[in-house]
Amino acid sequence: RRQKILFPQSIDEYIPQDAPVRVYDAFVDALDFEQLGIKVEPNKVGCPQYDPKIMLKLLVYGYSYGVRSSRKLEREIHYNLSFIWLTGGIKPDHKTIAQFRRNNKAALANVLKQCARLCIDLGLIEGNTLFVDGSKFRANASSGNNWTKERCFKHLEKIDNRISEILSECEQIDQSECNDSSMVKMKDELADNKTLRKKVVDILSKLNKEDTKFINATDCDCVRIHSRQGSHAGYNAQTVVDEKHGLIVGGDVVNDNFDHHQFAKQVNNANDTLGKKAKAACADSGYSDIDELEKIDKQDIKVVVPSARQATEKKPREFDVSKFEYDRARDCFICPAGKVLEYRNAEVKKRRKVYRVEKTVCQVCQYFGVCTTSGHGRKVTRLLKEDLRQKLER
Repeated sequence: RRQKILFPQSIDEYIPQDAPVRVYDAFVDALDFEQLGIKVEPNKVGCPQYDPKIMLKLLVYGYSYGVRSSRKLEREIHYNLSFIWLTGGIKPDHKTIAQFRRNNKAALANVLKQCARLCIDLGLIEGNTLFVDGSKFRANASSGNNWTKERCFKHLEKIDNRISEILSECEQIDQSECNDSSMVKMKDELADNKTLRKKVVDILSKLNKEDTKFINATDCDCVRIHSRQGSHAGYNAQTVVDEKHGLIVGGDVVNDNFDHHQFAKQVNNANDTLGKKAKAACADSGYSDIDELEKIDKQDIKVVVPSARQATEKKPREFDVSKFEYDRARDCFICPAGKVLEYRNAEVKKRRKVYRVEKTVCQVCQYFGVCTTSGHGRKVTRLLKEDLRQKLER
């Protein structure tokens, strides 16, 4: 390290021509800052501000490599050669970086949109076929900090009981006038329990106000996520990619544990980013909520999403509903034994119609006990939007 060398004349010679940082530099230079909503005022009176383009390059490049903290970004522009090259040697402090981020939140959200538009112009994104999927990410919080109304009530009961015990013990100590140190300890514990009680009451109040099932005391935005790694506090990150090269054209983070109600929202957001309507939208069976699929189907976008029954590997049972023939003209089902199941009622919440066979007819059938064991007779259901589901399944 002490060997004497002749330094190149410019820092540019330290950065290879194929270095990724050069792509970020060119990309931000190609953005329309007026459309992003970032003001560039080269002739502004007073102390000149740091070039907004350089500040945006710093944030976008840093975020791409997982450097999000303004203090860590400040460290990078002092010691990381690619950051020094990208910023041209300027060294804004962490407060300046944080302020630029705060003042341009909307602009940062629009960078993805302009990135997608640029990729369309370069022929990297076609925007014809989109794929939607969700990924579960752990939150920086423990699921042990999840509070429900029931848990709050239980803790309040325990805390109130303990406070009563402490007050009783303090009274006994006062009367006996001994063991002063224990009295101090009791007062400390009493204060701790009163503080804990206030915290739990505040959480309970928030649960009632927001009408939510539970709140995480560490990260109030996260939810209980069920994934292959088990149950934990986290988020459901939604991603939409273009078919041609798998480039991301839409991203969102939601608090829903499942993907059922996300399809239409994510596809519409991606279409807005692309500035045009896709020809086809695809997802796995986790998105097969018929109401969500209908919203996209009505836009004349081809929906390629398997239903739950298509996705399962189980073979249908001998008397599965798929074995029953639907008579559209009479709005009834014909069972494998030739018996008629007539329409009885609609289950509005489940968005389906119920069909039953007369119980006396069912009970004397040769298949009774195999087809059904219900004393009310066999029941089958049909979605109110069954025709649409069958169309999408095809």
